[in-house]
Amino acid sequence: MSKRNTPQRRHTILALLAEQGEVSVDALAQHFATSEVTIRKDLAALEKNGLLLRRYGGAVPMPQELIGDGAQPVSPHKQAIARAGVARIREHARIIIDSGTTTAAMIPQLGHRPGLVVMTNSLNVANALRDIEHEPVLLMTGGTWDPHSESFQGQVAEQVLRSYDFDQLFIGADGIDLERGTTTFNELLGLSRVMAEVAREVIVMVESDKIGRRIPNLELPWSSVHTLITDERLDAQAAEQIRARGSQLILAPLEN
Repeated sequence: MSKRNTPQRRHTILALLAEQGEVSVDALAQHFATSEVTIRKDLAALEKNGLLLRRYGGAVPMPQELIGDGAQPVSPHKQAIARAGVARIREHARIIIDSGTTTAAMIPQLGHRPGLVVMTNSLNVANALRDIEHEPVLLMTGGTWDPHSESFQGQVAEQVLRSYDFDQLFIGADGIDLERGTTTFNELLGLSRVMAEVAREVIVMVESDKIGRRIPNLELPWSSVHTLITDERLDAQAAEQIRARGSQLILAPLEN
């Protein structure tokens, strides 16, 4: 394929990615009979345009959570999960809210919980917290800005977190591996693990369609997950496996 067909090659890469769920540099180079350097340039250009996410040796689809369409409404299932999460928060609690659309869905309901102290690594979460009734004491991790997760990461953020202790951590995930634990597309894992270390209860909040999704990067093992909140669409076999891991499982009902 000649240089003038670069757009066509990149279009085909996206089609292969949609079909296979993951592509490797080596396989793409063989498929197009071109060099790995050329393929890496293609993947870099596609990632820059927000069309995929590179990982070691290849690429995966861009997670919906990272696309960031602010006009997209929060699904009823995420709202139900958010309500179930807020119901577990006591007045004057000290909590961490990680970045993510499901955890952010909690914020409009937090105004009914006075005296909260909230730590977050997300500017979106921080800005939303300023608009609610009974505005909580807000703590920010600081650190290095990660454009993929739209949150702060790195050693500075980890050091700040270790200076405090918290009642609860509310965190999402890109996938739930029923054997291993929570998984993520993001290769920056350190901050999530420190969040779990400094919280007495770790509450994972995900829609049921993410449960059983296998992603290479293990974020939190089951031993770190105290509670998992998902929606009522979860099948009975997956629910049984989660409970067998020792985590409390909450199936959040939709409002009638």
